[in-house]
Amino acid sequence: MKKTLLAVAMLFVLGSCASKKKMMAVQNKANEIQIQLDKARADLNDCDSRTASLNNDLKLKNDDLTAKNSKLKELQDQVDFLKKNNNSLLDRMSDLSVISKEGSESIKKSLEMMNVQGSQIRDLNSSIQRKDSLNMALVLNLKRSLQDVSDEDVQIEVKKGVVYVSLSDKMLFKSGSSQINAQAENVLAKVAKILNDYKEIEILIEGHTDNVPIATDKFSDNWDLSVLRATSVARTLQKKYGVEPVRLIAGGRGEYLPKVANDSPANRSLNRRTEIIITPKLDQFFNLYTPNAGK
Repeated sequence: MKKTLLAVAMLFVLGSCASKKKMMAVQNKANEIQIQLDKARADLNDCDSRTASLNNDLKLKNDDLTAKNSKLKELQDQVDFLKKNNNSLLDRMSDLSVISKEGSESIKKSLEMMNVQGSQIRDLNSSIQRKDSLNMALVLNLKRSLQDVSDEDVQIEVKKGVVYVSLSDKMLFKSGSSQINAQAENVLAKVAKILNDYKEIEILIEGHTDNVPIATDKFSDNWDLSVLRATSVARTLQKKYGVEPVRLIAGGRGEYLPKVANDSPANRSLNRRTEIIITPKLDQFFNLYTPNAGK
């Protein structure tokens, strides 16, 4: 009986040990499965993350592709527009090619005429600039030479593009006379020296009077007096100071071109004057307006 109980107890112990081993094996298997499950879940999460990233990249690529397709369409539209314009220009060039030979010659002659006119205008502007420079030089030299003469007796100015030297009546002549005073010859000598330095100019001498009538054996009226005073100045410049007579023009204005109104003794004194007007040679000046002048 004891042996039997001992055998049963041993079987129970052995069975209990076997159960524990199985439980431990099951537990280990469960742990392995849990680890694999956790790894699978982690892999799944990683896969989801990568899928989301790929989807985002795909969206960006699609957006970029859409933008590029839009740009491509815009460029294609520009190409089509340029092709259309190019065809239009080719059509115009084809139209231009039918211009007749006579029309081409006419255009050529018009262009040549425009070039000639442009050259003439440039020459004219150049001549005007030279004349202005000459006038400035004349004024400066005359004022320097006559700086010791009173402004009441001599006035120098540029009017209407020419130089005016206005000599007072009281300095040049005695009242009612056309004979030049000795003291005036010094002034005329200085003027003549400047005139002789510029051979390319002409000299117009104009006599002027006031409106007080005059009638003598020598002068019928103020016009006579103004003319003879102008010729006296011209002869003095020629004979005493060597100014070439071909450059001299003498004339009288009488009372008909006053500087101021003849309404006072002072104003009448201003109007009694002889003006030396220095001008470019008119034939050379007018040649500028005539094509091929002098050729």
